[in-house]
Parts: sequence; C-alpha cells; structure tokens
Amino acid sequence: MPEAAQLNKAKVAARKKRAQASAKTKRGAKADAAPREEAAKEAGANGAGSAGREAQAAPPAQALGLPQGFPVNLSSISVPPAFANPLGAVLGPLAQTGKSAPKIDFEKLVYNMARLVEQGGKAVAATLKPAENGEGKSDFSNEIANAAKAIGKVAELWLSDPKKTAEAQSALVMGFFGLMANTMRRIAAEGAEPMVPLDPADKRFAAPEWRESPFFDFLRQAHAITVTWANGLIDKSLELAPHEREKAKFYFRQVSSALSPANFFATNPEVLKETLASNGENLVRGASLLASDLAAGNGRLKITRYDASKFELGVNIANTPGKVVFRNDLIELIQYAPTTETVYKRPLLIIPPWINKFYIFDLGPEKSFVRYLVAQGFTVFMVSWVNPDARHREKGFEDYMREGIMGALEAIEQATGERRITAMGYCIGGTLLAMTLAYMAQTGDDRIETASFFTTQTDFSEAGDLKLFVDEDQLAELKERMAATGYLESSSMANSFNMLRPDDLIWSFVVNNYMKGKPPLAFDLLAWNADATRMTAANHMAYLRDCYLENKFARGDATFGGRKLNLADIKIPVYHLAAREDHIAPARSVFKGAKLFGGEVRYVLSGSGHIAGVINPAGKPKYQYWLGERPQGDFDAWTKAAVEHKGSWWPDWVAWASAQAPEKVPARVPGERGAAPLCDAPGEYVRVRYG
Repeated sequence: MPEAAQLNKAKVAARKKRAQASAKTKRGAKADAAPREEAAKEAGANGAGSAGREAQAAPPAQALGLPQGFPVNLSSISVPPAFANPLGAVLGPLAQTGKSAPKIDFEKLVYNMARLVEQGGKAVAATLKPAENGEGKSDFSNEIANAAKAIGKVAELWLSDPKKTAEAQSALVMGFFGLMANTMRRIAAEGAEPMVPLDPADKRFAAPEWRESPFFDFLRQAHAITVTWANGLIDKSLELAPHEREKAKFYFRQVSSALSPANFFATNPEVLKETLASNGENLVRGASLLASDLAAGNGRLKITRYDASKFELGVNIANTPGKVVFRNDLIELIQYAPTTETVYKRPLLIIPPWINKFYIFDLGPEKSFVRYLVAQGFTVFMVSWVNPDARHREKGFEDYMREGIMGALEAIEQATGERRITAMGYCIGGTLLAMTLAYMAQTGDDRIETASFFTTQTDFSEAGDLKLFVDEDQLAELKERMAATGYLESSSMANSFNMLRPDDLIWSFVVNNYMKGKPPLAFDLLAWNADATRMTAANHMAYLRDCYLENKFARGDATFGGRKLNLADIKIPVYHLAAREDHIAPARSVFKGAKLFGGEVRYVLSGSGHIAGVINPAGKPKYQYWLGERPQGDFDAWTKAAVEHKGSWWPDWVAWASAQAPEKVPARVPGERGAAPLCDAPGEYVRVRYG
C-alpha cells in the first residue's frame, strides 16, 4: 500500500504541473495578442487594412508549411485552413531564394479562383463541342498514336530482355542518387556546382530561381537526367532501323518538352510569383485566353501567337506599291512600282513557297526584301499562289510549273517586252524552280538566264526531322484524310513545323498565354507564320512521296511532261543560300543538293534559321554569312574553310545578280504595256484565309 500511495501522489503532482503550464501559456498568448489587436485597430483607423479582412493572431511559419525565418509579414495575413498546406507548398520553395514574398489578399484570391472556375467551364465547353457535333478525331490524336507507336517499339525492345531492363533501371537510379547527393551538398552550403549545368541559351530556365533555389534546380536537373537517359536508350536500340530510332527520338522530344517542369503551375517559379503578386488574376486571364483559343479552333487548341489587331495586309504588311498584272487558277502575278529612274533590263521573278503567303518577302518597310530590291533598281515580279479549295484537288507539281512559273514568264514578257529573266525560288518554291529549269533544259527553253535558291532542297536524303513524318503508313493515312476535301488543311503543316521546335513554338506560348496570362505581342513574323495556306491533294502527295520518301529528283527519276529531270542539265549561273540553323531545310541537305547542279554555283551560308536567315535586312542586319568555294566534298570541310562576313547577305546577292546582267533601261511602270492591271498589290489571292 505505501507504494500505491506514493504512485497516486506522483500522478496528482503531474496533473497539477500540467495545469499550471497550460494557464501560463494562455496568459502569454493573450498578452502577445493584445499588441497585435491594437496595431490592427490603428491600421484600420488609418485606412491601411484591406476590405473585409480582420487582423488576428498570425500562425507561426511552421503552421503554413514554411521554413523557419521565412521572409513574409505573417502578422499582415490570415490563413484560412483550406489554404494552409497549398500556401506552404507554393511559397516554401520560393523562400529558398532569400527574396521577400508578396502579401496575399485572400479575398481577391478567392474571388479570382471563382472566376477561374467560370473561365475553366467555358474552356471545357469549347473542348467538348466537336464531340457534340459528331466531328472526327483531330490531327493531334493521330500524332499521339504515332508517338505511342514509335516510343513503344523502344520500350518493348528494352522490357523484353531482363538484362537490358535491369541495365536501364540501374542507369536511371544511379543518376538520381547522384543528383540527390549533389542537392544535399548544395543545401548544406558546401558550394557544390549543379550536376547538370544550366544552359544559358535555354529560355525555359532563365528565371534566377532555377539557379538559386535547390528545389527548382533539382526539378530542372531531374528532367534533364531523365531526358538524357531516355535518349540514350533510343540510341542504343540498334535492333531498330535508323529511321525508327530517329522517329522515336523525335516523338520523345515532344513528350519531354511537354513534361518540362517549366510547363506546370506548381513547378514554375515565374508563374508562382506572378500568381501571388496578382492574387490569381493571371490565371483568370490565362483561362479566358485558353477558352478563346479553343473556341477559335472549334474545340481544338489553336494557340494565338500574335496580336492580330496590329497587322493589316496592304497597310503595314505586304504594303510595297504595285499592281496585279496577271491572274489564272493558281497564281496572281504582282509587278512592283519602281522607285528609281532606271532599272536593270533583266526582270526578276520571285517564286515563294505555297505553304505560306508570299509576303514573307514584304513584311514592314524595314524588313521588306521586295522594297529593298526595288530600291536597288530591279523590276520585281512576285508570284502569289492561290489558297486552294476542292476545285484544285488535281493540281500537281507539273500544273504548278505550267500555270505558275510558265504562266508568269509569259505575263512578264507581255508586261515588259523582255523574254529573258532571272528567277528566285524560296523553300519549296525553289524546288519547283529547279525542276522547271531541268525541264526547260530538256526542251531548249532559255528564258531563265540565272537562278537563285533560298533554303531550297533538291536532294532530300538528309532532309531533317520533317522526313520523319513521311513513310508508307503515314502517307496512306494522309491520302485518306485529303480524299474527302481534295486539300490538306493549313493547320496540319503548321503543326508539323511547330513540332520541329516545340519549346519555342508551342510551350513558351502555353506558359506565357495560359499561365502567366500575358496576351501575345505584335510580331510580324508570327503574323505571317499564322497566315498559312492549304495544299492541294495531288501536289502535296507528290511532294512528300517523290521528294521526301523516294528522293526522285536527286536520283534522276522525276518527270515532267514525260521527260526525266536531271539537275546536272541546269548549267546557268546559280546563287544558292542555306541557313546555318535551319530545321526545315537543313544546311547540310541544301549543300548536298547544290553539288548536283551542272553549272557555276555560288553557295552562301547565312546565320540563323529558315526565316530569319533569309529575312536579314541590309539596313539592320542581325546575322552574318559565310562564303567559300563551289560546293563540293564534305559540308563540314567547306564550312571550316569558308570566310565569315559581317552583316546581311542581301548586298552580296545584288552584286552577284547585277554582274550577271548590268544593262539598264528606263524604269517600267506596271500596266504601261498590254492590258490594264487587275487590282492593286497585294492582290486578292493573298487575302483568302480558312479557319
């Protein structure tokens, strides 16, 4: 019994001690709260408080899931329980940067979340519209199927062999163990460099938090390690054909680009900061933009990349003065008005691609290649291709030669009295020009005396990633898709081009438009790029099969009018421009085709890519160019020996072209010979838009 009495006595003492401690804690909390209540009353009297928000005892940082000493004025906010954990998840990583966090107006935040739900509902409604209307699957679903098929072959190859599976798993796990150890050293302030260095050229990770915060830097490096690991698996899948490996790598690039941590709300520090600073207003704007783009695409996402209200054809783009002097089913021919008293005797014909509108050569006055050429004393004619419909379904490559280039040659002779001209072709327009010249060589037609090719492929054996879209299965699917209408919708090729550079042309707009809520800027190149055109079924199938799939022209198997076309038959002087960073017509591929011409070839390599490498104004050049010997041998060896020149290649072309035919005549006014002009430039065909 004495032991039991002693135990009861100890229990009573413990209860008394706990009660005293509890009373002391309550008195301390009440004393601590009093000054804050007085401060809140004073702030309210001075108008400093937010409407509808009462100051109250702030919870400690740990209650919000934030690190100790987090730099936020906790006394100025109250945290509803529903927001406690999400707030910690959002603000906690930002605290690692040592920067002060923005104050949050929870009333506005809740209001904006309600608006976000409303806009989200509109976006969902727009997405469901095609299904409600009974419309078929989109191109996007086709690409998803192609990606799953291509990547699935690699996965099947590795998973079917236990040894290979273990090897792959081990490589990935070791990479992440190394990253975790490196991150722990950085957190411990040991000054460790990141395991995966930050690429300063990668705009996705330009925000300082990707470097300064171990949390965000871990995400960036984890993504990079996974991408490198997966690409390594593809490269080592030697049992697959090279085309299948490249196809898998291309589609995996689409997946890895989409899964970048920069593309998600919770893992993008710039988006998080913008959301906190605006109390969610950015998300509301973004959801509104998303709903509008889905509605514009009839339920399929049609990303707005530029401010369409800032550009008008004939006003501030495609506004070089001129007249349409000829028209048929496929083209309008524009003759530009002279700005010099005399002009070169030999007229110039420009043949643009029909995948986009011609005015890539005539953007604003400062960027207009046409305006520059006119000022240099050239009589410039421009082909403006029709934006086709079902009536044009059977128009193929040979029709584009006869009604396009040949029709233009006849119209130029009527307009100027000159039978011989110089011709210039860009991209696929250049491919058509080369085929036409080979045909003219076969028939003894000498009306084109010199020719220029800009980012033009004639040998498609190394045609780059676009070739991955072309195989028998995909051509069969494409033929079936075009059978109903007789043309390929403009969005299909536009999507293919965007997939070549997904980070720049897809996901950067997703983040800026829909997460940051920033409306697109006014950018003329993007305005032109969005103004895409349809392609006739016959023309497009011939282009993909004869050029990309079978490379008939380079092999001497392509025919026009029953005559085999051979590049070696083209013996007139040629100016051949490639762009160093071109993803559409790779410089290596252009070089390979340029070697096949039978005459003098001046090969020029410009800086930048498919568009900016060509549109590099002489007045404000951004990029350089390289000149070397006639293209022969190895491309890398030619590049190494080439001489770099600062500034635009435009003056070099003018010097080359004028040396070929220096004779001048009085300036020619459109319509001074023959029939009256049909309308002012830029004409009617260029104004036709679908979708």
